[in-house]
Amino acid sequence: MATALYRIGRWAFRRRRLVGGVWLAALVLAVVAAAVAPAGEEEDLSMPGTESQKAFDLLDERFPESDSQGAEARLVFRAPDGQRVTAAEHRAAVEDTLGSLDGGGQVASATDPYETGAVSEDGTVAYSTITYTVDALDLTGPTKSALEDAASRARDTGLTVEIGGSALEAEEEMGGTTEIIGVVVAAVVLVIALGSLVAAGLSLLTAFVGVAIAFGLVSALAVPLGLTSTVAILALMLGLAVGIDYALFITSRFRDERARGYDPEEAAGLAVGTAGSAVVFAGATVLIALAGLGVVGIPELTKMGLGGAGAVALAVLVALTLVPALFGFVGRRVLSRAVRKTARPGGGRPHAVPAAPGRDGLGTRWARFVLRRPVAVLAVAVLGLGAVALPALSLELGLPGDESKSVETTQRRAYDLLSEGFGPGFNGPLTVVVDTSEAADTRAATDLVARTVREVDGVASVGDPVLSRGKDTAVLTAIPRTAPNSGETKDLVHEIRGAVSGVEAGTGAVVLVTGTTALNIDISEAMSDALLPYLTVVIGLAVLLLTVVFRSVLVPVKAALGFLLSVGAAFGVLVAVFQWGWAGDLLGIEQTGPVMSLMPILIIGIVFGLAMDYEVFLLTRMREAYAHGASPGDAIVNGFRHSGRVVAAAAIIMISVFAGFIGMTSPTIRTMGVGLAAAVAFDAFVVRMAIAPAALALLGHRAWWLPRILNRVLPNVDVEGEALTRHAPAAETGPDAAVPRLPVGRY
Repeated sequence: MATALYRIGRWAFRRRRLVGGVWLAALVLAVVAAAVAPAGEEEDLSMPGTESQKAFDLLDERFPESDSQGAEARLVFRAPDGQRVTAAEHRAAVEDTLGSLDGGGQVASATDPYETGAVSEDGTVAYSTITYTVDALDLTGPTKSALEDAASRARDTGLTVEIGGSALEAEEEMGGTTEIIGVVVAAVVLVIALGSLVAAGLSLLTAFVGVAIAFGLVSALAVPLGLTSTVAILALMLGLAVGIDYALFITSRFRDERARGYDPEEAAGLAVGTAGSAVVFAGATVLIALAGLGVVGIPELTKMGLGGAGAVALAVLVALTLVPALFGFVGRRVLSRAVRKTARPGGGRPHAVPAAPGRDGLGTRWARFVLRRPVAVLAVAVLGLGAVALPALSLELGLPGDESKSVETTQRRAYDLLSEGFGPGFNGPLTVVVDTSEAADTRAATDLVARTVREVDGVASVGDPVLSRGKDTAVLTAIPRTAPNSGETKDLVHEIRGAVSGVEAGTGAVVLVTGTTALNIDISEAMSDALLPYLTVVIGLAVLLLTVVFRSVLVPVKAALGFLLSVGAAFGVLVAVFQWGWAGDLLGIEQTGPVMSLMPILIIGIVFGLAMDYEVFLLTRMREAYAHGASPGDAIVNGFRHSGRVVAAAAIIMISVFAGFIGMTSPTIRTMGVGLAAAVAFDAFVVRMAIAPAALALLGHRAWWLPRILNRVLPNVDVEGEALTRHAPAAETGPDAAVPRLPVGRY
């Protein structure tokens, strides 16, 4: 592996114009393809195989004239205090408003609340349901403007009017202030870590190239593959974060080799052969984790995983080829100013810059501190993460609706008006679908289902059945007494499903309970059921991969256990922020509620891959030193001396990129931004910087133990670059070339 990558690095350096031209052409083609491709459509979240999804599919089949999950709007009217919406002047205003919409472009129908009985018992609130012939994202600007203008005219008459539903939903757009701040912070950290504007710019440029190509490909394939804007944003988020990190690690290693006296081409080969090996295996763990999301069975989650995996794969390819090619273009400017000043007059190769005696870096001092007090460091770190993870015991899952939006939005105000007028359960109706194709008497079976559902405790009302054209399917709407995301409503769904099972046995009808609330419940339960198999597959494959990389049994196990601690702490942060409202004002989160159902398994998948990144980058240097004869303690110090600063910088960059997405309006992206930023912070600075060296110090030589049978069976991938010593010529100067050996007992 190291030898092959070494050759790739040298080839890319020599053929830099060819490599740069190929990547430039790929960038142009991706951008052009994205520009000419039609915009993709946002798809409703689905869960094949669940009762809710079976019901939606049946509705689409038996009611082809309507879209069971299509775009709609609810126009909610409230009369002024002390008045009724049924008063003549208010009724005339409502009917005029609806008349201006009925028959308009893209409008399928607009119901009259006075004819459908959509008026609250006290007569203060009424609503009309407007259905459209297209999905929400296909609604034109004039159609949305007509809806908003109609509401504005009704307000002029003294009514309070708000708009709910999906009609005003917009596709998430990127380029906001917080994303820009995240990139700026990443750039500042790069400049500080590398001490060179050119080196920092190189890392950013290569990351942007990979991200632009990935984003262009996702946009171009949006329609053929059904990719949504969330897939594109996740690809952007992951591609930017890992792209900067991978370029940073290879650039840092290239500078180390140059400082040791190697010529630029040789240094490029060595950098790709050593740090590039770590990049390949780190990227492989991310790919395994993201591709593994497909085992859950949710199409959208599978697409998100594959989209993110594609962006990471591109980041790896860019780091291995475009980064060393750019080394040839920028020359000595990639080195820090201190190293450039030591170059001989006449432009010879730079000499190594010896560190000032007695002035070890922060990473070295921290490693020595951990080696002196491994038990204390390990205990404090584990107990601290455990304390942060405690709120995760109260984790509640759900899917965000209008109730999770800001009170400044008309959708949230419409939600509150409907709850006020019709009860909290009105915003989460349950749809009971009765398939009577095999029943002897359709009417009798439907009436029996309606009576059975009405008798279930917790049901506020059941509407009259609506029959399909073929008279073989009936639809009932049941209104719970409790709010959509409450535990009582979840129990009610299970009680209704249990109650109607007797009707199925007696009549031959098939009864399915669906609706947004029921679908949310089914998805949450499916997520819980899939979590253990997913963890088993992903962690098992990653542990096997790390065993091959580090030639050790205990190091991969330690890495997996540390990951569980960091992800548990991240879940604790999610609960504290999104359920309890801690730091909500600081993060712009105005409404608390359950954590999105997809988040646990999605964050686990992404964070596991990223966590292994830092494990590979940091421990590769330790393993490299140990393989060259250093003691376990020396190897730990050597790893922190060479990689500690870079790993810390990479973690800060990744945290900045993820945190930059917290300001987006999409609940999925915002929750992901908080969870990923917290998880990376805990994993990089607590697990990898504290728990890992403490555990390795306590294990000693046992940390690198591998059973003889595995040593014979497992391939030797040479991630330490030991074989490169046969390829690389000796450096001109290199006091740092040998692995430093520290005196025994110094810790």
